[in-house]
Amino acid sequence: MLKSLLVAVCLLLALAAQAYEQPELKISLGDWPPYLSSDLKHNGVIAHLISDLLADEGYRVSFQFLPWPRAYSAAAAGRFDATAVWMHKTEREADFLFSAPLLNEQFVFFHLKSLPFDWQSFDDLTGMNLGGGLEYSYGPAFDTFLAQHKVKMERVSTDMQNFEKLLKERVVLYPQEIHVGYAALRSHFSAADQARITHNPKPLLTNASYLMLPKSLAGSPALLKRFNKRLQLYRDNGRYQRYFDDLQQGKYQPEPVASTPNAQE
Repeated sequence: MLKSLLVAVCLLLALAAQAYEQPELKISLGDWPPYLSSDLKHNGVIAHLISDLLADEGYRVSFQFLPWPRAYSAAAAGRFDATAVWMHKTEREADFLFSAPLLNEQFVFFHLKSLPFDWQSFDDLTGMNLGGGLEYSYGPAFDTFLAQHKVKMERVSTDMQNFEKLLKERVVLYPQEIHVGYAALRSHFSAADQARITHNPKPLLTNASYLMLPKSLAGSPALLKRFNKRLQLYRDNGRYQRYFDDLQQGKYQPEPVASTPNAQE
């Protein structure tokens, strides 16, 4: 019995030493459920994918959730080894190297059912008031349209704020990734409020998002090469798709909090 206990203790110490010897990578994230959130299992499907990819390359990963602008600026300054996940913009190439695509997204316009909306071109939006996210790109084409000031975009920091403004008719449209938008509605709004909101099926943007590695760190090119190679292996052997199958099955949702029995019952 004592021998078995000693073996177990030695094994645990060896595992702990091995984990300690693994180099740590620090990654800044923005909150973006259902893909990234400290409230979800594994911090969300994308964080889970990233941490598993890098674990298979011999790294342990620590994530820090920050407001999106800070997640970007801190990583660009080299205080993090990477930041996730971001749309490609040419100006971001000054600060970062981009991984192979990690996520394919579909952005749509959310609106009230009581205010029917259809569109064929961006000019159909002229004169409308839109909600939007801080420091957020909606793709080069729509960013160019926004710069023409044919519409007004009121930018705030959270999906909850944007949907509140939509419900109060302070904005007419809110562009957001379809799964992200409905996840925010389920998390923050009553069933009655959720029922008031829908989306136009025509995509504003079909887009890829990326892990970005700071050019300010000398090790970024080599790390990027290893990350991309492992990501392609995951895609080739079917493992990549399993993460998103699990997402669809609700496996990243937090465990429901058990209610505490009343002591007087």
